[in-house]
Amino acid sequence: MKDKPSDSSQSFSRRDFIKGAGASLALFTIVPRHVLGGVGYIPPSDKLNIAGVGVGGRGYDILKGAYNNGTENIVALCDVDDARAANTYKEYPNAKRYRDFRKMLEAQKDIDAVMIGTPDHTHAVIAMAAMQMGKHVYVEKPLTHNIREARMLTEAARRYKVATQMGNQGNSSEDIRKIAEWIQGGVIGEVRTVQAWTNRPIWPQGKPVPKGGEKIPATLDWDLWLGPAAMRPYSPEYLPFKWRGWWDFGTGALGDMACHIIDPVFMALKLGYPTSVEASVSSVFIDDFKMGEFPESCPPSSIIHLEFPAREGMPPVSLHWYDGGLMPQRPAELKDNEQMGDWGGGVIFEGTRGKIMCGTYARNPTLLPTSAMNYFKQPEPTIPRVQGNHQTSWVAACKAGNLEAANKLASSNFDYAGPLTETVLMGNLALRSLNIKEMVKGTDGRETTVYTGKKKLLWDGANMRITNYEPANQFVGREYRSGWEIKG
Repeated sequence: MKDKPSDSSQSFSRRDFIKGAGASLALFTIVPRHVLGGVGYIPPSDKLNIAGVGVGGRGYDILKGAYNNGTENIVALCDVDDARAANTYKEYPNAKRYRDFRKMLEAQKDIDAVMIGTPDHTHAVIAMAAMQMGKHVYVEKPLTHNIREARMLTEAARRYKVATQMGNQGNSSEDIRKIAEWIQGGVIGEVRTVQAWTNRPIWPQGKPVPKGGEKIPATLDWDLWLGPAAMRPYSPEYLPFKWRGWWDFGTGALGDMACHIIDPVFMALKLGYPTSVEASVSSVFIDDFKMGEFPESCPPSSIIHLEFPAREGMPPVSLHWYDGGLMPQRPAELKDNEQMGDWGGGVIFEGTRGKIMCGTYARNPTLLPTSAMNYFKQPEPTIPRVQGNHQTSWVAACKAGNLEAANKLASSNFDYAGPLTETVLMGNLALRSLNIKEMVKGTDGRETTVYTGKKKLLWDGANMRITNYEPANQFVGREYRSGWEIKG
């Protein structure tokens, strides 16, 4: 039962404290944990009640990070595939089990926060439903399946005043902060060009839609797995991992890795919305003489060019993305025996007075040539460091008491992760626009197929619109299956 607030203080029950993260709080008092049970003791009243949705695979890992050896409670688990979720169910035997997240949110009133590890196409619908019920949310990258959803979740997090975090784990690292401090401290001068690449995809892309019709596994609820996507026959070509290569479900190589790889670029260069995007892809052949077009599937490899305007005293910058085995030109400063990036990709910042290279997740930043590190004196730290891991910092944000404090603790909160995700998904908008075509009559009267979407697309970020090619705007959002619409 709540105590009546006085002029100088306000007391809260456990439920009010955790769920009221966005309220404008007055002064409050918490009895120190060590007084209640000794140093290191965490009383049950201080624990966050967490539910997981999509708890097989990556969902298992993020839950474990937040559970943190029992410092928090895992009270509910939801998955549409009992086989994929089996290990997680075994790990948390006391958690209640569900298949439909909507029933879980409606039935279980003790949930404080929700962690979402489902395929990309269901991120937004689950996160929005949870936030509307006052739950804090953690969503694996990419935050959403499309640009409009990212904007909706960003605005919803502010409106419902909940603690949020996207699962781009490198954002909580020491290395990403070093890179930002080096660049913002002028170590390599002005940065006008950035190269970024990944070894993804590591799943099939550039394929025709499977005919389907295979028997649905007894452990899987196929209708719930599809969620907002159109109904279609089940095929093992879609899951458990290959969904990443299909536009209806995944976001391809960009969605899988760009929220990690571009993250230090976004943070260090204080990027906002791009002003233009341009793309090219590799060709796919179905026989020796015929090139295939598979608009339902992401391309095997691509190159994306994004342009950003001047901002906060920094000049305009061009960001170039490569995937599917394509790579930027190897920098002259790198020795033959030195690796470019790391196993999964990397970033090279090109400044007027030098270059910085890092690997995936912003790992191991180094000046180029690498010998420059021998005499390099790092700037004094100016960016606050994250305490704990990416999940536990979000847990702390859930308990912070107000939105401003929460957003300082969870560095990839939706105010940051939303615009980052929009930038990443701009690349996918350009890729999908490449398939737009029309029949055009030439001067000789003959009709020719013209791919009108193969052009530089100009972007009005504030209004989420391509301004020079209207057909491309169909990819800003998506169509939802009846009953799965997102109501913001």
